[in-house]
Amino acid sequence: MRALLRGVVAIALGVAIAPPLAAQRAIATHAVAQRGIAIDARMAEDLELAVGARVRISARPGEPGDSATIAAIYERKADPAEVARREYRVRLHLDQLQQLLDLDDRVDRFAVGTREGQSIDSALVRINHVAFGFRAHKSRDVAVQSSRTFRVVERFHTAIGIITVVASAVFLLCLLLLSVEERRRDIAALRLMGISRATVVRAIVIEAALVSIIGSVLGAGIGWIASLLVNAHFQQLYRTPLVFALLTPQIFAFATGLSLVLGIGSGAAAGWRLVKSSPLSLMGR
Repeated sequence: MRALLRGVVAIALGVAIAPPLAAQRAIATHAVAQRGIAIDARMAEDLELAVGARVRISARPGEPGDSATIAAIYERKADPAEVARREYRVRLHLDQLQQLLDLDDRVDRFAVGTREGQSIDSALVRINHVAFGFRAHKSRDVAVQSSRTFRVVERFHTAIGIITVVASAVFLLCLLLLSVEERRRDIAALRLMGISRATVVRAIVIEAALVSIIGSVLGAGIGWIASLLVNAHFQQLYRTPLVFALLTPQIFAFATGLSLVLGIGSGAAAGWRLVKSSPLSLMGR
């Protein structure tokens, strides 16, 4: 913990004791030209830039700015909070950024890491106790705060999923009832041959289970193809590696299990509803 606090103090002192920005302007301008900058792949693709290209960067449009060399092109991370943002990104050294923005000893935010096994909460309390002019927060809290919109979308999708499952269960029950009703004479013949009610219901349940498994496999195949199309379209549209649709083994197992439960339940309900009647009434006599 002392080493962590020393690191924070060292960073603060390193910024505080830096010479005035006006005294470094010529040196910083030369450093911008000598040291490279990094741009994101979207900017490189749109502006047809490559590593080694010379560009001019400025804080505001219309200003001459400073010359710089592109040293690297990096891919953006799959961050849902930034998927719809269209702006470009440029990474510079700290002194380059200060000189470009004409800011002296000012930062918006910076990150401090803790060693493995150290308590983040205790580090947070001690940093906030000795800090002046800024406030420390856990990265997890910042992520939760910035992802509230996606939590609302997730709940909305959950509600749609529940409604879809309930509607599918009712639709499946109606289909099985109609299917069994069309086989009234077959079931009556089986009953007249001495086949027990339990055996007839068991046969209907097995048939419903097989139909549920086949439907689950077909549905998984359609879902997998749809996810590939969705990902290909939106990854190309937003130029991001973010996965928009995903079919995992856990999702497939859950969908198959739910389909089996609904199919067996619907088949049992439809079968018992029919075998309760006498074979002669099923034959229409």
